[in-house]
Amino acid sequence: MTDMPTGAAFAHATPATLRQIGALIDIAGSGGTVLLDRETVTGYAGNDDPVLANAGSVGSQIKVRVGATWMIANIRSLRLGEAGILAQIDFLGEGDEERLTGKLYNFRRGVTRYPAPGADAFPVSTADLKQIYGADNRAHVEIGTVYPTSDIRAALYVDAMLGKHFALLGSTGTGKSTSAALILHRICELAPQGHIVMVDPHGEYAAAFDGNGAIYDVANLQMPYWLMNFEEHCEVFVTSSGSERQIDADILAKCLLMARGKSRLGQEIAKLTVDAPIPYLLSDLTNLIQLEMGKMDRAGDTAPYLRLKTKIEEIKADPRYGFMFSGMLVADTMQDFIGRVFRLPGGGKPISIIDVSVVPNEITSVVVAVLSRMVFDFAIWSRNEPQRPILLVCEEAHRYIPNERNADGSSVGKILSRIAKEGRKYGVSLGLITQRPSDLAEGVLSQCGTIISMRLNNDRDQAFVRAAMPEGARGFLDSIPALRNRECIICGEGVAIPIRVAFDGLEEHKRPASDDPIFSELWCQTGDEDQIIARTIRRWRSQGR
Repeated sequence: MTDMPTGAAFAHATPATLRQIGALIDIAGSGGTVLLDRETVTGYAGNDDPVLANAGSVGSQIKVRVGATWMIANIRSLRLGEAGILAQIDFLGEGDEERLTGKLYNFRRGVTRYPAPGADAFPVSTADLKQIYGADNRAHVEIGTVYPTSDIRAALYVDAMLGKHFALLGSTGTGKSTSAALILHRICELAPQGHIVMVDPHGEYAAAFDGNGAIYDVANLQMPYWLMNFEEHCEVFVTSSGSERQIDADILAKCLLMARGKSRLGQEIAKLTVDAPIPYLLSDLTNLIQLEMGKMDRAGDTAPYLRLKTKIEEIKADPRYGFMFSGMLVADTMQDFIGRVFRLPGGGKPISIIDVSVVPNEITSVVVAVLSRMVFDFAIWSRNEPQRPILLVCEEAHRYIPNERNADGSSVGKILSRIAKEGRKYGVSLGLITQRPSDLAEGVLSQCGTIISMRLNNDRDQAFVRAAMPEGARGFLDSIPALRNRECIICGEGVAIPIRVAFDGLEEHKRPASDDPIFSELWCQTGDEDQIIARTIRRWRSQGR
C-alpha cells in the first residue's frame, strides 16, 4: 500500500482527499479479508464526520473499486496481525462511480464483478451512505436514522416488507412495543385506507391507536361462535382425550352438521360441510345431541353425549364467553363482522386492534385462530374480486406459533404457520412480534422476508435469528447483543442492504401502554389504597365489564 497519509493527516480529511485505508488480501464468494493500515484507521477516528470517524471499525462499510463500479462491503470482525489489522468483510452490493468526482451513485444489492486480491480499500463517506441508504421511488416509510449518523434516514420499503412477511424481535425492555407502534403508525400514515388487523394479548396498543384505529375487546368484538370451523369447535367443546376424544368429535361433527343444516342458509346449500360458516342455534346443537343420545342403539354409552351437552351448556351460561357465545349472535352478521374487523372500508382508520387480554385464557387461542383463519379464508375466497391485501400482526407470536417442544396442538399455530408459508400468494401479510424467537415453530421465522432485530440477550435466541438471516448480514448480527434500547438491525427484502437503525422517537399519545413501572418512585407514593382495592375487586368480579 503506497501514498497513504497517516495519523493526524486524516483528522479533518474531506471526501475529495480520501485515500485508501487498506488492501484486499483474500476473497471468496460472499466476503473476504482486508489488511487495514493501523495508523490510517487511527487517524480517521478524530474526524468531525461521524461516518469517517467510524472508518475501519466493526459494523462500518468500505468500498473497493472494480472497473467503473464501487463494490461495498461491511466489516464483520477485526483482529491484529503482524502487518496490520485484518478485517473480515461481507459483500453488500455495488454502485457506479462518477468519473469526475469518484462518487458513488446508482447503488444496487448484490455483486456482479469481484475485485482481485491487492485491490485498494477506501472508507465509505457520508455522501456514499446517502446513496446507499437513500430511498428510491418505491413506496417507503422512514423509521429512524442510519448508524452512526444523525441525518441519514432509514427507510423500509413497504411493498417488499409486507409482500414477504416481517418479524420484529427483541428482549423485554428494549423498546420493542414502541418500535412496533412506530412502524405501524408510519404504515397507517402512508396508507390511510389500508387493512391491518393486530392481535394484542396485553391490551397495550389501544391507547396508541385510539385516534387512527378501531379498538375491539370483549365489550364490542361480537364474534359469533358459528364462525368457528369444526377443529375450533372441538377445541372449545371436546374435553376428553385419547380414544374418547375421537368418539366425542364424531358425535359433535354429526350433530353440528345437522344444526347448520336446520337454518335457512344451510338449507340453501346443496352440499353443506361441517366447516361452512352457517349460523345455527346452540340450543339446536344440544337438542340434537340429546336426540342422538336417546336413540335405542346409543343407549349403551351416554357418557360422550353428556360430556358434550354439559360443556356446551356451561359455556353458554358463562358470562365471560358472552362476546362470542351470546344468544344475541345468532343472526347472519358475517358481512358486518368482516367489514368492521378487516377495515373494509377503513374510513381513514386502517388498523383494528383486537385486545384479547381479558378473554378467558382457555379460549384465547381459539379466538386468535378464528380471526387468523378468517383473514386467510377471506383472501382465498375473494380471489376473483378486486384485491384487498390484509396485514395480520401478532404480538407475543411465540404464544400462538410455538415450536414442537412447547406445542399444545391448538389450531392457531397451524393456521398462522400456513399463512407464513402461503399467505403472500393470496395477499395476506404476516407480522410477527416476539421476545423469544427460539420458541417459534421451526421454519416460520425463515419465511419472514424482513427481519428487524433489536437487542437479544439470550444466546439461543441469537443463534436462532442468525440461522434465519441471509449470509451477507452475518456481520451485523454479531452486534445484536450490543445494541442500545430502540436500536435495531434490519435485513431482508424491506431494505436495500442490511442496516443498523436508531428508531425515531414517538409522540406520547401514540405510544403503547407498555412502560415498565418505576419501583423507586411508585413505592414512595401512598394514599387512597382502600379505594384502589375496592375498584380493582369490582372489575375483577365483573371480569372487566
